[in-house]
Amino acid sequence: MSKSNPLEAISNALGGDDGLRRLRNTFGIPSFCYKSPIGWIDIIPEENRISSVSFSEAEPSSGPTFPPTLPVLARTIKLLDIYFAGGAINFAEISVQLAYGTDFQQQVWKTIQQIPYGEVRSYQWIADQIGRPKSGRAVGNAVGANPVSILVPCHRVIRSNGVLGGYGGGLDRKRQLLALEGQDIENLK
Repeated sequence: MSKSNPLEAISNALGGDDGLRRLRNTFGIPSFCYKSPIGWIDIIPEENRISSVSFSEAEPSSGPTFPPTLPVLARTIKLLDIYFAGGAINFAEISVQLAYGTDFQQQVWKTIQQIPYGEVRSYQWIADQIGRPKSGRAVGNAVGANPVSILVPCHRVIRSNGVLGGYGGGLDRKRQLLALEGQDIENLK
């Protein structure tokens, strides 16, 4: 379990992804479960923004769900469909809720959004971009706390030495996402 991913810790404490879904349902926080080629993706819209996107191992059970007709959710689903079909998508047009992070985390997440489709950048590159060149480890923690995976493409962040680093959705999914975007995974360690 990663210290930098509080959602994962909560999910594990509740008995996994389905436990987290049940907790959201108990508190009336509807979500939408998107079936991607690499697993279920839970999406939580908040008004006209997306506040959470996370991979789930469990198939969704019944419970409150947003209808896919909600405009921000419908657009997100359409872009995910195109993305997983191999389309070069820039998710920047989707409004995301990043206000729950610290100022530092928000700087990191906004910088991640600048990484073009099909390219990777290092944690150090992000630290340099935000003017905090000695904060590589803190950048890694902020990347791991990204609440809107894929939309803020943290899978495009790797270590300076070419090692993939971590990923909240798991390293296999990180490899799959990078391969989908045309990265030669064999050259990444």
